[in-house]
Amino acid sequence: MADFLYRLHALRPRGLAGYLALAFSALSIVLTVVVVAVVEREASRHVTQTIGHGLGELALQASDKLDRGMFERYREVSLIARRFSRADADLSHDGLRALLDDVRDTYSYYSWIGLTDLQGKVMVSAGGLLEGADVSRRPWFKEGGSGGHVGDVHEALLLARLLPQHGSEPVRFVDVAFPIYDLDGRPTGVLGAHLSWQWARDVERSIIAPLQSQRNVDALIVGANGTVLLGPPELLGARIDVGRLRVRHPGAQSGYALQRWPDGKTYMVGFSRSRGYADYPGLGWTVLVREDLDSAFVPVRRLRSYGLWSGVALALLFSLAGVFLARWITRPLMQLKREAARIQDGDGTALTARMRGYDEVQTLTRALNNLLLVLQRRQAQMEELNLTLEQRVEDRTQALAQALAAVQRNEQRIATIIETAQDAFIGIDLRGMVIDWSSQAERLFGWSHGEALGRSLGELVVPQRFQCSFAKALQRFHDTGHLGIFERRAERIVRDRRGNELSVEMTVRLAGADGARFFSIFVHDISLRKKVEQMKNELVATVSHELRTPLTSMRASLSLLASNAIDGVPDDARELVDIAHRHCERLVRMVNDMLDVQKIESGKVQLNRSMQPVLPVVRDAVAAMQGYAQQAGVEIVCGGSCDEALRAEVDGDRLTQVITNLLSNAIKFSPPGERVVVELGRHREGLRLAVLDRGPGIPADFRSQIFGRFAQADDEGVRRQGSGLGLSISKTIVEEHGGHLGFSDREGGGTAFHVYLPLAGSE
Repeated sequence: MADFLYRLHALRPRGLAGYLALAFSALSIVLTVVVVAVVEREASRHVTQTIGHGLGELALQASDKLDRGMFERYREVSLIARRFSRADADLSHDGLRALLDDVRDTYSYYSWIGLTDLQGKVMVSAGGLLEGADVSRRPWFKEGGSGGHVGDVHEALLLARLLPQHGSEPVRFVDVAFPIYDLDGRPTGVLGAHLSWQWARDVERSIIAPLQSQRNVDALIVGANGTVLLGPPELLGARIDVGRLRVRHPGAQSGYALQRWPDGKTYMVGFSRSRGYADYPGLGWTVLVREDLDSAFVPVRRLRSYGLWSGVALALLFSLAGVFLARWITRPLMQLKREAARIQDGDGTALTARMRGYDEVQTLTRALNNLLLVLQRRQAQMEELNLTLEQRVEDRTQALAQALAAVQRNEQRIATIIETAQDAFIGIDLRGMVIDWSSQAERLFGWSHGEALGRSLGELVVPQRFQCSFAKALQRFHDTGHLGIFERRAERIVRDRRGNELSVEMTVRLAGADGARFFSIFVHDISLRKKVEQMKNELVATVSHELRTPLTSMRASLSLLASNAIDGVPDDARELVDIAHRHCERLVRMVNDMLDVQKIESGKVQLNRSMQPVLPVVRDAVAAMQGYAQQAGVEIVCGGSCDEALRAEVDGDRLTQVITNLLSNAIKFSPPGERVVVELGRHREGLRLAVLDRGPGIPADFRSQIFGRFAQADDEGVRRQGSGLGLSISKTIVEEHGGHLGFSDREGGGTAFHVYLPLAGSE
């Protein structure tokens, strides 16, 4: 192998003349290949269009002849029906049969023709075939009695054993039927005719047979459902996707296309869709005429062979001419090469003016002379530059020293700012290792600067239960480039050297340039603030618990008075009792809401979840709010299709609390006489529960704080009736179930609140 490569390398051209000769030969070969390819492509396109248009024209002629033939049969049966409508009513049974026999003998394409009564019983037929048979279920009888019918090709059913069979093909018909009327214009029956499908073979032979002696052409007739009705025996009854043929000619009734068929061959297929003729509506047939490409492209292959051999001859001729031309072109260059070698040997004199040749050689001679002068000038400059090099190096060194001093001053200034800041500063590399540790960090965590450097931040300050999340966050940053807490303050739990946990706010940013990036972390201790918030929550919880006992007694007493359990209460006092009862109920709800908020903030919310149907929970909540809705003049209805099979793992009491809060808000904001609609169904996110009202909607400036605690819009008389905690509590309960709560505007006015919960695993 090595010897072969050496010999091949030895055969390569040694000079410009050889390369030019090789270029001429290669160019002639490439030109030959391009010409042959272009000629073959154009010839193929021309032959394809010629054959395609010819086959499409044949298909159009056959389709037109089929439509005209069917029109003649359609008109014949219509005229025969009119003839029988005008026939003498007293004509005997044998007389009618004689007339039908005469019709069948006159029109040889009819395999069967007969008359039925209005109930579908064959009264008389040509040859007596099927007389007395019940054809009321046949499509030609049902549709023929309503004004005329022509049906698609089908195999014989009742007549299959009674009629002679032509060859191996099954007996097939095209049904044509028209109603029969008496002299007063009343329908008396149906005239039905079974047109033999053999007449389509005659159409095929009249158009395709003359062409088959010269070319390999097949004709097919395809029904509206894609079934081959007529064609080669191996394709009869097969299904063909005719729609694919019309892709190149959208909207056209005829055309052509290349298509690969199940036999593995590619055919040029011309097609034409039946459009009917005159009052014959057509049956949606498609006529296909196909020709094998192997026989169609014989002229193209001959032309390609001729072009290839012509190209080879031209390539050899150009190669010989290229050798002589290359030698003539390179003669001045060889002389120039000798002059250049003289200069290389140290002769600094310019090239002689006796150089002869074409313009390029003269230009190259002048360029070499100019280059020689420039080289001599540069050599003199180099000698002068060596004398001043030491001074320039000293100047550059001094400039670098000044820049380094400026960088050091800047670093010292940044370090001073960090050390005097109230927040602790920590710098870690992309692996999570500490690279900077301020004095505030030493005081906050108890680790000195030297002890912290080079250690993992997770081991130093992250509690054990959060270290796995810390490692996953770093890995997610390396995978996606996103840490999740950039550019915002986040509350976190950390620990100091003694293991005490601290509540802090921290800000993380990515700093540094490529190759030296690190995380800049500022930490602010908020432990004292958290203790104050805890004391506030405990005070609210204590006050709420202390209020529940007297409120319960007051609520029970006022309920007795409001429900007329005690007689003798004056009417004016009863109105005051109702007012006190309503406000007591409101106060109880506010205390319960505040207790729920205290449980949420302290993390004591416990959900007793179990797998259960969701619809009963919805119905219980709706039933509980019916009284409140009646007082407000609002109706609560279940809309849509509420699926009773929907199951989810939920806390029924807490979910009832969510639905009650949403219904309460919807009732408060709905005008009297309106409806509040509750919907329950499936969704791509699982289970979807919706409460829809026709209220005034949510103001744009209030949307961002609607789920906040004690959040209420400034709508007097309506929105100030609650504590402003219901939606916040409901959102927390839904999220504890693994779902989410949202809202949107309803078309036509109003608001829709949506609860999305995960379905049971079995669903």
